[in-house]
Amino acid sequence: MQIDMLVRDIYVFNSYFKRFIKGNAAIKDGKFYYIGDREIETFQPDQIIDGHGKYMVPGLIDIHLHIESTMVTPSTFSYGVIKNGVTTIVPEPHEMANIFGISGVKEMIKASKECVADMFYAIPSSVPATSMETTGGSIEISDIDELIQTEDIKCLGEIMNYYEIISDPDCKTNQILSHIRSRYPDLIIEGHVPKLLDLDLQKIAYAGVNSDHTHQTVEGMDARIAAGMFLEIQEKSMTKEVIDYLKEKQVDEHFCFVTDDVMTDSLQKRGHLNVLLKKAIQMGLSPEKAIYACTYTPAQRMRMYDRGTIAPGKVADFLLVSNLETFDIEQVYKKGELVYESSQPYVQVVKERQFPEAFYQSVKLEALTEDDFDVPLSHKHDRCKCRIINVQNGSTFTSETHDMLDIRDGKLCWEESSYGLIATFERYGKNGNRAHGLITGDVLKRGAVATTYSHDNHNLLVIGRNKQDMLIAANEVIRKQGGVCCVEDGKVLSMIPLPVGGILSEEPLDIVSEQVQHLTNALKSLGYEHYNVIMSLSTLSLPVSPALKITDHGLINVNEGKIVPLIVSDED
Repeated sequence: MQIDMLVRDIYVFNSYFKRFIKGNAAIKDGKFYYIGDREIETFQPDQIIDGHGKYMVPGLIDIHLHIESTMVTPSTFSYGVIKNGVTTIVPEPHEMANIFGISGVKEMIKASKECVADMFYAIPSSVPATSMETTGGSIEISDIDELIQTEDIKCLGEIMNYYEIISDPDCKTNQILSHIRSRYPDLIIEGHVPKLLDLDLQKIAYAGVNSDHTHQTVEGMDARIAAGMFLEIQEKSMTKEVIDYLKEKQVDEHFCFVTDDVMTDSLQKRGHLNVLLKKAIQMGLSPEKAIYACTYTPAQRMRMYDRGTIAPGKVADFLLVSNLETFDIEQVYKKGELVYESSQPYVQVVKERQFPEAFYQSVKLEALTEDDFDVPLSHKHDRCKCRIINVQNGSTFTSETHDMLDIRDGKLCWEESSYGLIATFERYGKNGNRAHGLITGDVLKRGAVATTYSHDNHNLLVIGRNKQDMLIAANEVIRKQGGVCCVEDGKVLSMIPLPVGGILSEEPLDIVSEQVQHLTNALKSLGYEHYNVIMSLSTLSLPVSPALKITDHGLINVNEGKIVPLIVSDED
């Protein structure tokens, strides 16, 4: 029997028994043909690989992530994940959709076609996530229809505005859910439902949303599984209590591991889904269970029945691993072809100008002036009580605090206070909206930072302790057509240019990684204290992430789903 490849002397992970079985693997036409004891007495392989007792593991599968969070293009992202054993992903490009609408989604899919890693897309369902922000594009029901009919779509991406589902039967999100249930009843619907329990959680499940990837607790996991929801466990949810629950309960079919958002420097230096797999093993989950949750269950969740396991007829995506405890990846194979070997140079082929020209001209803002960082107030007293965004290390959630500030000549004296200013400017040339707020906590204590990498609307977000530094940072980002710029005492400390939509770079992974690390260090030098300072910064404008955030419409009370004024009234 002629075959393409025979891999001998390996321990093959059998997903159906959840254990390793010693044997050989035959591969033909990019798929597994035979797993067992037979070898050259039966097969005539074009190539023989001696496994030397290594472990053969299915290619890892990540079903919930955003490529844009890594600030790179699909081809660069593929290069980064392949060496970490991730061979299939389900990205949701809702950041590009917020900027360019359906064309952003289509261009991301187009840019993924020639990538080594298989990319099967989720349709962004919440663009914009709320009506309380201005975005460059939107995804409407007609766009969803077009994408389902013209692209290889795996699911409806995370339904983010859970508050609207519960409180407003006629909202856009409920209209989309109703349309999907009636027109595409088999389409998988992904969810984003932080902290919800009891009746509110089950209202979400009733609406058709049957997964959650947000920060988990044991109580929350129990409630979600009981309601028939699938759990997608991020690294931030991997506490001892959560891992013990996954280890001790019979819930293997109800969860997988996902990365969601991985910064560039973390992808370059730490890895990707393999980081969570190794961490789960270190925390006490058996290697077999950890592998199962990174291969078989994510494939089953997305109905990708042709992969996620090593068996006849399945796609021959696999890893050869020398040590299960440390999960050292020696080789990665895609459709039976070697695509990474740890002992050989792994070189990125850089592609430039992968997107339409308009994608490089998306910041439509004139240069700002210092006056743009004044906060004019029509208040009859010389002091007022203000709402303040309180940033807390360890979470992208914020809290709301109040304090008294002085007013002089009709302007808030924020530079004389102990608080920073946070301002956002609509950058699509649609309405010229802008909003100002105050910020405190584990955020920068000196200088300024400006960015168009600000979830989900990606308007220009500026934070600072003085107007001069804020002006320099903001105008540098405008001049570069997007990016992140950090300034102190009139000097640019660090800059990441992000010319594709104001959120992506076409530089190689190692260059962007260095830029991200340099910026992170610069922000920390200015007093920003956070486990992920760039993610903390970028989510300050995310109006579906509790509790007080800011958009170009104003300050947002996320828990109540409404815009609130800077000045606190007597009724508050």
